[in-house]
Order: sequence, then C-alpha cells, then structure tokens
Amino acid sequence: MVGTAQGTGEARLTSRILVTGGGGMLARALGERFGADATLLSRDQLDVTDAVAVSDAVAGFDVVINAAAYTAVDDAESHEDRALAVNGFGAGNVATACATHGARLVHVSTDYVFDGASAEPYAVDSATRPLSAYGRTKLAGEHAVLAAHPTGSSIVRTAWLYGAGGTNFVATMVEKARVGASVSVVTDQVGQPTWTSDLAERIDHLLTAPAGIYHGTNSGRCSWYDLAVAVYEESGSDAALVSTTTSANFVRPAARPSFSVLGDDAARAVGIASMRPWRDALIDALRTDFGV
Repeated sequence: MVGTAQGTGEARLTSRILVTGGGGMLARALGERFGADATLLSRDQLDVTDAVAVSDAVAGFDVVINAAAYTAVDDAESHEDRALAVNGFGAGNVATACATHGARLVHVSTDYVFDGASAEPYAVDSATRPLSAYGRTKLAGEHAVLAAHPTGSSIVRTAWLYGAGGTNFVATMVEKARVGASVSVVTDQVGQPTWTSDLAERIDHLLTAPAGIYHGTNSGRCSWYDLAVAVYEESGSDAALVSTTTSANFVRPAARPSFSVLGDDAARAVGIASMRPWRDALIDALRTDFGV
C-alpha cells in the first residue's frame, strides 16, 4: 500500500501489517484503513501474554500495531495482575518479537498514565502519575516497549476513544438520543473525544515517523456533558434532555483523570499535522459508524 505522510508529502510504502487485539474497536478502524495489507488477530487467535506465540506471529511482518489491551478499567482495580499480564508483559512480548524480527512497532497507550491534575495539555514528556491500576499497567507497557525495542517503536497515547464495533460513550449516547431518554452527564471531567478512524490515520502517519512517544487525539477539548449535548444535537434530538452532574455522583472503583487533554507538539515537530477538531470528527462518525 502506498500512502502519503500527512503534512510532509513524503510517500511511504507499507507491506505486511499485523494488528494485535484484532477483535477490538480500534482494530476495526485499522482494518478499514489498511485493507488487505493488514492481518487482524483477535485475543482468541493471539494471546500477547504468550511470548513464543507472539514471536511466531510477528515473523514475516514489516509492521506491528499493538492494539491488544486489558481495558476493563474498574475491573483492573481488583485484578491488576491480569491487567499487567496483557498491558505490561504482553506489550513487552510484542516489542521483543518486533526487535527480533526487525518489524516496526506502533504501540497504543492511554491518557490514564497521567493524573489529570494539569491545567495545560500534557506533553509527551510530562511527568506520569497514573491514578488507577489500568493506568499503572499501561505505563508499565510503555516502559517495556521502550526497553525492548527503543529504536523501532512508536508509542501513541490516545483518549476518550469511540467508534463502531465497541462499547463506548458516544454509542451509548446515540442510543439514548434515539429514544429521547434523559441523561445526566458529568461536567468536571475534560478531555478529547477521539474517533477510531482518525486515530487509525494518525497511526498510519506514525509508521514513517521517528521512534518515540506521540499523542493521538482529536483536537480541542470538552467535558463529557459537552460531548453528550453534541451527540444529541447532531442526532436531531432535544439537547435539553441532557442535564449536568459531577463525578461525585458516579463513584467507581478506578479513579479517572479529571483533565485528559494531550498536547500534539511531538507529532507536529516531525511534520505531522494535528488531528481535526473533535466535533468535526464526531459529525462524520455519527453518519459513518452510527447511522445518524
């Protein structure tokens, strides 16, 4: 597949691409992005905690996109060992296999490596301080990737991901809007809703970028309440059905960062343009992925 790196005009050739976590929401978008060049392996087809199986699977591929993750954020609080096996040791297995077989790796990470205490967008080199077991295990995965394959890996942190083929906030709000349901949504968590299709495009551009850590989120910022209102408005439903509340009324086992805005300076520094505003992406996603 021949593509053009966004913002650089530089042609690049991709060959065989392996996507781990192939049954997930992001993998679906990656499959659409790369088409026949991509092989998607689900958790049942490839257990990233099995180092031998991972090495065998990676052999012959030029690029690996590690989208495999233990994403049950609240469950991870009581099963951190299970989350670490996938998010930490599993990521290390993938990176080690890529180093062994000479494959380029793009590893998907998360805003949860930060504590949410900042008032300004987090840079890629901002201090990490995860609040949850999920965040700790994803940070362990970043460290494992950089230790095993530092010159051939890019880490892309994303946030508030939504799209077709998975359980996510936008999908829930679309269904609520369709039936005219009233919802209460928090205003005290701020972040960047990110469409899987746009993240897949960012990952594509990172295939030829220098190794390192990057962020991949749609630009701008909003609260979960703002996002819910946008979904209702763009769906033609009454936005007055969306009321405000705070996180104090939705106590969950795992703490969430209250501020999940990620800066994009690292990508821009290598000639990759920022991802488009979150609401523009949402409008396209509602039509393309949710049939609105």
